[in-house]
Amino acid sequence: EVQLVESGGGLVQPGGSLRLSCVASGFTFDDYAMSWVRQAPGKGLEWVSGIMWNGHTTYYAPSMKGRFTISKDGGFKNTLYLQMNNLQPEDTAVYYCNANILSRHFWGQGIQVTVSS
Repeated sequence: EVQLVESGGGLVQPGGSLRLSCVASGFTFDDYAMSWVRQAPGKGLEWVSGIMWNGHTTYYAPSMKGRFTISKDGGFKNTLYLQMNNLQPEDTAVYYCNANILSRHFWGQGIQVTVSS
């Protein structure tokens, strides 16, 4: 059974940083692309960033590029990360970890990130 468990969210002031983690299990972590998606209050899902199976190719939404860094750590950790710097109030959202496995998408439960002074 595929499981994705996010952690690392919370309340941060504008300009601050957070690192989200997503621990994966139930599939061969090193074989599949993964991504982060977020949903702001009252809005739809917004793709944030993606990383290819090998961890070497990454993609970012324009508003996140230069502020967010996606990475993955396979082996025993099987963890996807999202380092978020210079956070702004508009980054407030629930952040979801997503795995694309043979054209099926699996989701974590989501983690709240709130940026406020």
